[in-house]
Amino acid sequence: MGLRRSSIYKSPDELRRMIVPGLTTAVALAAVREAIRPGVTPLELDAIAEAMIVERGGRSNFKLVPGYRHTLCISVNADVVHGIPGSRAIEPGDIVSVDGGADVGGWNGDSAFTVVVPDAARPELVEARRRLSDVTEQSLWRGIARLARARHLNEVGDSVQGFIESQGDYGILTEYVGHGIGRDMHEEPPVFNYRVRQKGPEVKAGLVVAIEPMVVSGDVDTFVRDDDWTVTTVDGGDAAHWEHSVAVHRGGIWVLTAEDGGTAALEPLGVSPVPIP
Repeated sequence: MGLRRSSIYKSPDELRRMIVPGLTTAVALAAVREAIRPGVTPLELDAIAEAMIVERGGRSNFKLVPGYRHTLCISVNADVVHGIPGSRAIEPGDIVSVDGGADVGGWNGDSAFTVVVPDAARPELVEARRRLSDVTEQSLWRGIARLARARHLNEVGDSVQGFIESQGDYGILTEYVGHGIGRDMHEEPPVFNYRVRQKGPEVKAGLVVAIEPMVVSGDVDTFVRDDDWTVTTVDGGDAAHWEHSVAVHRGGIWVLTAEDGGTAALEPLGVSPVPIP
């Protein structure tokens, strides 16, 4: 998907306008997470998210992407991102990544999470998949913590990659990256989940980005399924995807798509998020 080109820095008023869509996204995804269990279908989860977003006065920003008709992307097992919700029921042991966002008043939120469905018959598989998800999630929070003290945006990818490398032999997708967010869901600048030579734009008040590491248990090679959306690992390895939209303002940073602004996850990393005034 292309990125909208405009000023990457928002005014204080524009930052305030992004609070509600961020919280709407957070509430919708929390409801979906609560509903994930064996037997539920991705289409049913999609309907839950749609209802929550509409109830709060928003609309799905995924439905605004040309050619996409659903509120969520739901990717299971070897599917990494952009999975189209279908009627195949979720099974015990599945690793499920859910990506979604809300447009409220013309401003956007975007977030993703991964869960592993319990399966008492396959504890080793469940543990390996939970480990993959945990490593991915913690790499996201370390990227966000780095953003709080970074001078340039591409420092985020250094922290994401450094943490993942310290945890074992995992692969980081490089074809798909994070992005700026604001009036459109996908804006400049790109947010890399790995080290790059360029410094990237200056981190200063008004920068709002969606950081979203996508990590696999095996080889990083992927292909797009015949539905023209779903990105899947070639070797059939498992995948995890975590994402948050984060605002930088004069007082600090605030995770727009976390109901507590990211406090619980960031304070152990030495960062105290500050609400947008």
